[in-house]
This record gives sequence, C-alpha cells and structure tokens, in this order.
Amino acid sequence: MARDPRADILEDDLFPKPTRRIHRVHAQQSNDGTIHFDMNKGIFGINNRQPVQLHKGKIWHFSKEERHHLLLATAAFTLALGLMRVNGLFGVSQFGSSGEWFAFLLLSMPVMLLAVGPAFILHEIGHKIIAKKYGCWAEFRADPGGLKFGVGLAAILGIVFMAPGAVMVAGLVTRRQNGHIAIAGPAVNFGLFLIGIPIGGIILGLTNSEAFAAPLGTYLVDGGIDLKAMAGGIVWWWLAANLGLGFFNMIPLGPLDGAKIKDWSESVWLAAFATFLVLIALWWTGTFSPIDDIAIKIAELF
Repeated sequence: MARDPRADILEDDLFPKPTRRIHRVHAQQSNDGTIHFDMNKGIFGINNRQPVQLHKGKIWHFSKEERHHLLLATAAFTLALGLMRVNGLFGVSQFGSSGEWFAFLLLSMPVMLLAVGPAFILHEIGHKIIAKKYGCWAEFRADPGGLKFGVGLAAILGIVFMAPGAVMVAGLVTRRQNGHIAIAGPAVNFGLFLIGIPIGGIILGLTNSEAFAAPLGTYLVDGGIDLKAMAGGIVWWWLAANLGLGFFNMIPLGPLDGAKIKDWSESVWLAAFATFLVLIALWWTGTFSPIDDIAIKIAELF
C-alpha cells in the first residue's frame, strides 16, 4: 500500500524546536577541511589568508602564529600609548627640545607597557581560556588596519582609539556559554583593578608615595630619570586602564563584549556595566579614589 502523503504533515515538525547552540562566526572552512581567517591587508608579516591548525591540547597553548600576533599588537599598542603621553608628533613644542620629547616618549613606553599591556593581553586571554574550556578553537589575531589607524591617530592627534585585535573563536556554543566567553574579558579587568589597589599601595610605599603627587607629569627631572614618578605612573595607569577597558567593552554595541553578555543575561550585563560606570564616576568626581582613599593609605604603612 502506498504511503499516505498526508502523513508527512503529521510527522514533520511545523514549529522547529530552537537549537541551543549558536555559531560564533570568525572563520571560514575550505573544501579541504582547513579553517582560514581572511585579513584585509597583509602588513607587518601577516598573511592575507591564514590556515588554522586546530589544537586539542592544553588550554594555555599558544601557537607560533598567535604569539606573533600578540607581540605585534602589544608593540603597536605600546607605541600608540607612548605617543599619547607626549601629545603626538606635534607635542614637540611643549617640551624644551626634540631630544627631551623623544626621551619622554622612550620612558613612557615601558611605563605604558607594564601598566596597560596586562589589561589588554590578559583581557584577551580570559576570552581564550573560557572558549577553549567549552571546546572551541580560540586564538588571538591582530587587526592590521586597527593597528595602523591607532598608531597614526596617536601620532597626529595624541589620542588613543584603536582595536589592536581580538580572540577569534571557531566552534559551537550555547548562548549562555557565549555570554561566559564574553564576560571573561571584563571580569579579568575588574580583577586586575582590585588587585592593583593594594599592590599599587605597596609599590607607592616602597618608592615613596610623594612621588605619586603628579603621576601624569614628566619622568625627567633635572636632566635625569625620575624612577619614582615612573612607578607612580604605572600604578595610576594600571587602575585607570583596567577600569576604562572593562567599561568600554561592556557597551552593548556591535562586536563588543557587552552585546554578547546582554544577549545572554540582561541582569548580569546591567550589574557589570553599572559597576564599572559607578567606579569611574566616583573617581572622576573625586567622591572616591582608589588611590587617594586606599592605595596611599597602604603606602603610608611603609
């Protein structure tokens, strides 16, 4: 007996059940099964089309390509931050000479590397660890266009606005897992901010807290290097960078972490966003300063 075609109507689910798994699309798979990333332009030694070697080992594994991208992004980011501290190329007139401008640039770069570098690098590694925990492939890739734009803007205007890169994730995750991957970065920044307060107090105490009176000032005094001011600058920028980076990434727009977190849980996003916003507002208005009200009091114990 022939099958009644009406049976298909009964057996087919007219209302497909929503899948619990969603794609994080950052890559394309070729016919040979390899995964590739398409970069806009091949500069700084970055290939336009990069094959991905899937790794199933330890969470802390970093491929040679990933280490190259992390080094490149960190170097460009550090240069941009150094240029910001000297107000760009046109900031030469604000110094006694071009030599003094260049010396301050060279001194500012290690300060920014030690203070802001961990905020950026560990933020991305936070994403990477959680993504790999959920079985995804995850590696950092620098954005050549973002690096060029950021360094150029800092050189011309003396301000930093750049996207050095991001952790590329390939795999299937649930909306909840996607939210966990996204919030890992800002959570790292918040943790670094909290840790930085007592450690910063200890550093200020060991190097003389008075040196922190002008953390944004020059690191040159009477033709010499003011190491105490550099130490104070590291503490200030460490706290400011982690608060700022965490807050910026919580904005629920475009590819930022906030959009993914809000998609997972609006209450979690609101709590995290409000925490960063309140801390920044209190510090900005002078109502509460993690440095003046806590760190320096710790420094006075030494």
